[in-house]
Amino acid sequence: MTVVDVDCPGTAAALACDGNADRQVLYSPSPVLMLASTGAPGALHLAFRAEARGYVDKGGSPGRLVRAVRQVAAGEKFIDASLASAFMEADPAPLSRRELSVLARAAEGDSIAEIAGTLHLATGTVRNYMAAATRKTGARNLIDAIRISRRAGWV
Repeated sequence: MTVVDVDCPGTAAALACDGNADRQVLYSPSPVLMLASTGAPGALHLAFRAEARGYVDKGGSPGRLVRAVRQVAAGEKFIDASLASAFMEADPAPLSRRELSVLARAAEGDSIAEIAGTLHLATGTVRNYMAAATRKTGARNLIDAIRISRRAGWV
């Protein structure tokens, strides 16, 4: 079993990345249990899109975490009740996985050429993903798109 903390910096981006080593953790044959808090509902949606098997509230009791680990290890799903309400209140990320991965790399300060090399894309394709992310988030520019995406918990 793999346990992933969606509140760690860069983890939301890891959930959204294609062709990245972090993605292999989430799509491994072993079940994935997400540790989350209600303050990052956007990251919860990304975890859901990554098909995690369980979601447990980091602020919950240690007994609840143990119960979640046991259920997920047994092949069952586990969703903490406090996180279920956060799921319903959150807006799903309007960005594709690839747009999120490009935006996350830009948020880390990577240049277009570095993003293209890391994600095995053409530089024009990276620019197109950046423009799409800016448009879909309703941002004025790329920096604003990063800010909006971080506040929502997508990046």
